[in-house]
Amino acid sequence: MSEQFDPADLSRIIEMAWEDRTPFEAIEHLYGLREKDVIRLMRRELKPGSFRLWRKRVTGRNIKHRQLRPEGVSRGYCPTQYKHR
Repeated sequence: MSEQFDPADLSRIIEMAWEDRTPFEAIEHLYGLREKDVIRLMRRELKPGSFRLWRKRVTGRNIKHRQLRPEGVSRGYCPTQYKHR
């Protein structure tokens, strides 16, 4: 799976998976990876401890799923996520 992505795309997928406000559907739309594929990729690319922390963080988090998001959440990222210099 990760063989099909260049290092920059792979890095971006991992970054998006860690972001609280980026739903799995956004990753699927951009990269064609469903949630189970992202989990598999994260398991392979992260250290075991980092993977466990990530799974604990995203499990049961309704904001990572577009359909389960609270009504007021309309953006895919936090305003401070992309800092301008």
